[in-house]
Amino acid sequence: MLEKMFKLKENNTDVKTEVIGGLTTFMTMAYILAVNPSILSASGMDANAIVMATALAAFIGTLCMALLANYPFALAPGLGLNAYFAYTVCGTMGYDWKIALMAVFAEGIIFIVLSLTNVREAIFNAIPMQLKKGVSVGIGLFVAFIGLQNGHIVVNSDSTLVTVVNFTENFHTVGIAALLCVIGLIIIAVLHIKNVKGSFLIGIFATWILGIICQLTGIYTVDVDAGFYSLIPTQWVSFDFSSLGETFGQCFRADMGRVNALDFVVIIFAFLFVDMFDTIGTLIGVANKADMLDENGKLERIKPALLADAIATSAGAILGTSTTTTFVESSSGVSEGARTGLASVVTGFLFLLAIIFAPVFTTIPGFATAPALIFVGFLMVSAVVDIDFNDPAESIPAYLCMIAMPLLYSISEGIAVGVISYVVINIVVGRLRRSIHLCISWQYSLYSSISSYKIGIGKSIGSSLQM
Repeated sequence: MLEKMFKLKENNTDVKTEVIGGLTTFMTMAYILAVNPSILSASGMDANAIVMATALAAFIGTLCMALLANYPFALAPGLGLNAYFAYTVCGTMGYDWKIALMAVFAEGIIFIVLSLTNVREAIFNAIPMQLKKGVSVGIGLFVAFIGLQNGHIVVNSDSTLVTVVNFTENFHTVGIAALLCVIGLIIIAVLHIKNVKGSFLIGIFATWILGIICQLTGIYTVDVDAGFYSLIPTQWVSFDFSSLGETFGQCFRADMGRVNALDFVVIIFAFLFVDMFDTIGTLIGVANKADMLDENGKLERIKPALLADAIATSAGAILGTSTTTTFVESSSGVSEGARTGLASVVTGFLFLLAIIFAPVFTTIPGFATAPALIFVGFLMVSAVVDIDFNDPAESIPAYLCMIAMPLLYSISEGIAVGVISYVVINIVVGRLRRSIHLCISWQYSLYSSISSYKIGIGKSIGSSLQM
């Protein structure tokens, strides 16, 4: 049954590999169960409700990805967009969180329409191959940077923006966390070199267990104010789901009479475009790492993958969370060999179980999952060897895209830098036709999709870029 549904042999994988990949992906992104409530609760939403909404949205989105597209990509409420939700829409602009949820729901509906009309697919296919490689490398650097931060190895600096942590200063909190992260990274690296399956998962659990030992021996101390919590679960399960009612369906109870129409449109499109570029960038990067792109740099089942992402966004808004999107942490499962939707099924059901075992999963510290993210960055950076640096007009935009993602701390802005620089550079050097095709493809795709649903726009745009 599993073979027929997920085509395991066709994708050169097996059940064991997919299960390990799904577990690994879940472990590297389980932090969202703790991070998302801490951010969205600033808007006035109930934190317990957000935990459940986050887990359910991840379950629905990831299962849709598995069943509709058969890809090992996991979804969950995205970082960055939740901050925009809480601190900009509900904070600076002063709107109620119900209105913000309605904007997310509307964005999801628009995404569903765009996905069904080939617009998002056309945008994906319009990005040149060399730029896609740059996106993959950029995401790798971005993921590694997040890992270094979560592991407390890289910290803030007033003079240089970032710097390496002082291991001796606050050793029992920041120092020991950074040291354990380094140890976890070494564990994963050694296991990977020795071709041990499940190296990421083993590394995460090993680092967590070492942390628990340090806490029991007094080497690691709890400091809630500084963000260092107990590593030992105080409760294993919880069957109280009543708090979900605090957010479920509340987007439809938003008082739209108090909303400035222009503000609401701006909010929707802010969610829309950031989500679009983040999703496209993530799909490009992870798919490239899994060797799923064809010779033209296209993802075969891009439309159902984008549709799954869109459905998850609307479902998440109904449940009570910000925009749900494809996670770059999916690359950790891919690195373990996951190639089909079976891995996504595993990840999705773990998120569903997380509702019950939330006290356990949310106890896993950031410095335990950080080594996996750092090492995934290394694996994704390997795509740089496929970039043709003998053609500066192609490689310079890819390079700018690479460095922009981690330094600007945004996948979407990294893609924007890459695309804009590609167009400008190629126009200046005389490759006008190529740059014009890229520049207008997104606008053209929208017009063509609306005028004729059956037009294979992705194919036409992809072909034009070969000229």
